[in-house]
Amino acid sequence: MPPEPTTTATTATTTAERPGELTDDRAAIAGLDALDTPTEQRAPGWRRALAAFGPPVVAVVLFLAVWQALWAAAFWPEFKLPEPLAVWREFLAAVDSGQVWSILWTSIGRAFLGFFIALLVATPLGLLVAKVRVVRAAIGPLLHGLQSLPSVAWVPAAVLWFGLTDATIYFVVLLGSIPSVANGLVAGIDQIPPILPRVGQVLGARGLTSARHILLPAALPGYLAGCKQGWAFSWRSLMAAEIIAAGPLLGFGLGAYLKDGSDYNNMPKVIAAIFLILIVGIGIELLVFRPVERRVLRARGLAVTR
Repeated sequence: MPPEPTTTATTATTTAERPGELTDDRAAIAGLDALDTPTEQRAPGWRRALAAFGPPVVAVVLFLAVWQALWAAAFWPEFKLPEPLAVWREFLAAVDSGQVWSILWTSIGRAFLGFFIALLVATPLGLLVAKVRVVRAAIGPLLHGLQSLPSVAWVPAAVLWFGLTDATIYFVVLLGSIPSVANGLVAGIDQIPPILPRVGQVLGARGLTSARHILLPAALPGYLAGCKQGWAFSWRSLMAAEIIAAGPLLGFGLGAYLKDGSDYNNMPKVIAAIFLILIVGIGIELLVFRPVERRVLRARGLAVTR
């Protein structure tokens, strides 16, 4: 029997409507994807540079102006509050003699090596604490206690154990940074949605494979936060160790430079050393951790570029 005219007309109408419906569905899906995508607003280069460097420059200028005004008012004697130009001359003298480069190389080299060793120790330790209940119950509270313990407390014991050697410095640096990195990784793993490890197990990812391809990437924001805090603690621990454990076998770093200014009552030298320590800390944050953090956040759709 020939098909009924009504059925043919209905089929033709449905076929004709499908392209429009597909277009509407695609538009709706694209709209939902756009809601989940971070908005990127690219400002002109000069505006971005002004926004990045303008406020810090203004803050430094205001700080120097207040410092100069306090010095000119002579509220404190010269040996307590020197003139900003005196500190600048002390810094230029260290640069001209080449001493500042040797000082920076000694301290920054120690800090990077100690922090690298801390990462090698703290990463597997954090994985064990996060995934093995017995290990967490045994040493989890100890890690939190060590993180809150001032690293300077370890310096006298380290001097008695290792003497005035580099082992004393690295021991203090490691105990200052390992707990922070490990606790940051544990916190990041604890915040992973349970479905991700389960999916990994279904796909055959277990043990080190699961840690490498699932746990560490998923816990990266918390791990990075722990690394930043670990670096800050290691830098502070290094300065404390260099100030207290000074000796001819330990070289001459920023801490020793600061202590030398204090021993000779040279306040311009003390302030110059404080500024150098501060500049190194800010430089590592801006040049190392901030670009990595932005890349991680952007990969997860959390960063807004302006």
